[in-house]
Amino acid sequence: QVQLVESGGGSVQAGGSLRLSCAASGYTYSSYCMGWFRQAPGKEREGVAALYTGGRSTYYADSVKGRFTISQDRAKNTLYLQMNSLKPEDTAMYYCAAEPPPCGLGSSAPFSYWGQGTQVAVSS
Repeated sequence: QVQLVESGGGSVQAGGSLRLSCAASGYTYSSYCMGWFRQAPGKEREGVAALYTGGRSTYYADSVKGRFTISQDRAKNTLYLQMNSLKPEDTAMYYCAAEPPPCGLGSSAPFSYWGQGTQVAVSS
């Protein structure tokens, strides 16, 4: 079955950087939509970034454009989220998600498979 395991979260000061990783297994990685989502306490889950593993299409939330970069290593079936210039408002649990085709990359695109999450805390 599909398994997604996130890592790389932690605590950092504002302005710092973190790189999240999502190791995927149990499916044909090269033809899925994959994304990063986050949820802060008391807030709704927010789509942060997404890409299609078989192409070049990407999506970024306005709140992270220019600061976060989503990428992948197809040989390792791994998704990444490079987060730079972190702000306290980026503090949240970050989740990796996957959706088989047909799939979309927009903020409301559905994702069926989810990891357990990795916590990111940014202090001011």
